[in-house]
Amino acid sequence: MPSDLAKKKAAKKKEAAKARQRPKKSEEVNGDGEQPEIQENGADSNGVGSLTKELDEFELRKTEARAVTGVLASHPNSTDVHISSLSLTFHGQELLADTSLELNSGRRYGLIGLNGTGNCLARTSVCLKAKSKQLVMLRFFALVGKSMLLSAIGHREIPIPEHIDIYHLTREMAPSDKTALQCVMEVDEQRIMLEKEAERLAHEDSECEKLMELYERLEELDADKAEMRASRILHGLGFSATMQQKKLKDFSGGWRMRVALARALFIKPFMLLLDEPTNHLDLDACVWLEEELKSFKRILVLISHSQDFLNGVCTNIIHLHQRKLKYYTGNYDQYVKTRAELEENQMKRFNWEQDQIAHMKNYIARFGHGSAKLARQAQSKEKTLQKMVASGLTERVVNDKTLSFYFPPCGKIPPPVIMVQNVSFKYSDNTPHIYKNLEFGIDLDTRVALVGPNGAGKSTLLKLLMGELLPTDGMIRKHSHVKIGRYHQHLTEQLELDLSPLEYMMKCFPEIKEKEEMRKIIGRYGLTGKQQVSPIRNLSDGQKCRVCFAWLAWQNPHMLFLDEPTNHLDIETIDALAEAINEFEGGMMLVSHDFRLIQQVAQEIWVCENQTITKWKSGILGYKEHLKSKIEKQ
Repeated sequence: MPSDLAKKKAAKKKEAAKARQRPKKSEEVNGDGEQPEIQENGADSNGVGSLTKELDEFELRKTEARAVTGVLASHPNSTDVHISSLSLTFHGQELLADTSLELNSGRRYGLIGLNGTGNCLARTSVCLKAKSKQLVMLRFFALVGKSMLLSAIGHREIPIPEHIDIYHLTREMAPSDKTALQCVMEVDEQRIMLEKEAERLAHEDSECEKLMELYERLEELDADKAEMRASRILHGLGFSATMQQKKLKDFSGGWRMRVALARALFIKPFMLLLDEPTNHLDLDACVWLEEELKSFKRILVLISHSQDFLNGVCTNIIHLHQRKLKYYTGNYDQYVKTRAELEENQMKRFNWEQDQIAHMKNYIARFGHGSAKLARQAQSKEKTLQKMVASGLTERVVNDKTLSFYFPPCGKIPPPVIMVQNVSFKYSDNTPHIYKNLEFGIDLDTRVALVGPNGAGKSTLLKLLMGELLPTDGMIRKHSHVKIGRYHQHLTEQLELDLSPLEYMMKCFPEIKEKEEMRKIIGRYGLTGKQQVSPIRNLSDGQKCRVCFAWLAWQNPHMLFLDEPTNHLDIETIDALAEAINEFEGGMMLVSHDFRLIQQVAQEIWVCENQTITKWKSGILGYKEHLKSKIEKQ
């Protein structure tokens, strides 16, 4: 007779085989966003053959490495999902243990918890030969913790009823000859599924309300209304009418991610799973998306590093902490307040219990062998103590690990540090001007956030000030001793991946001779222990960003130019970055889609728009209200 273990393995293999054939109801991607440029004709932008098969095989390996157990506690026909006794392991690492998943229709959940809650595992490298005989390394890895939970839900490894359709968005649309508008409107598979479900429910009198909702969704997907809805969504995410007719293969990965997001919003699944949906968006698109999602009527679960976005969208917060899912009513700010109150009460209870235990133990030790009367009292206290322990003692509050960044003192430089005189710029003679006749100065007191629509020239301005681009007209004068440190979202690509963070930093800063001294420096940016000596290619995206911040800081710049520094950072790390910026004695210019970071560090708001720069008179929240009013008018 086969053992229970053998039976389980056989059942798992059988389920994996079914998964290969099962039509996907969710879309997946590697966690670091390094999705290969897959073309419809089987070739990508690097000349590599179609990677669809390799992606599917990797996804299968990732799924097979994951073990999920749980019991459906809600009614099979319910629109709410309650899973009890939920456990999730990945390569034997326990991420969730005997917890519950509760997702109710009409609620919008923010899933939070420290990045790397379960560490970063299962990195796989795939080598493929291009036609040019070059080797292209495609790194895929699974982020565990929050992202792993979303992935398990999206792949239906958790027993979610079949009538609840799921859309898990993490992959940008593959390059193709289809236009952005066509890709959003391609919902035939979704329509067929909804029609089948409507046909099933038509025979059940008790499901009238659910049937009406399905008919409403089918009406939204109707061809007569589809184009107008798809166009409105794309416009909200920054696509002009011309861009909507542009072929997908002509867009960058970030813009194709926006198309995938538009498709998810167009389909309106019953359960929508979003992992960092604002990473590729500018402030305008973030505000539009926030307004769009706050009216989502079904089940939304999102992971985001933006507290402001979580506040605007979420009705509930799920906190992944110590392998349990803890639930809070309200948005992120309400969660912070409620959690602080609960932890304060917990610590009061813990301290009271510990005082009682210490008092009883002391009494037992002193009088346990005394007179008969005192001995009986000591025995009574011992029994009371045993009952307290047996019934379960209150645990000490375990605080999340805190992180602190640091930018070393840079010294003083007399103003003006950088002077911009009558500067105009355009990329070529055939393109319109990005800027015309700019006039301003910046110094070590400058704390500016650059805002404005995508393509208005925010990153271009930083490149002009750095000297990476030259003005078409005019002049930019810089102090002869000024050092500028620029952080941008592609900085991690410049790291030497075969070196460890320690080796890389020792190489970049040879004046620091002692390894222990460098270890302390790197440790300030949240990289500790084995992370410091592992190859950089084995680090998560968030950890690579921390290497970049360490490298940036120890150049000892006078000015910080930060272009989207919050991508791949968790909320706690962003707060640590904000604190370090505020303590920095030099100047700063910031481009970010994170309203809260801007509010924390910027003293001025400059709007880049219509070929010029204008100073916004009120704060960043006033600018957000301005964007909201623009959306309402449109």
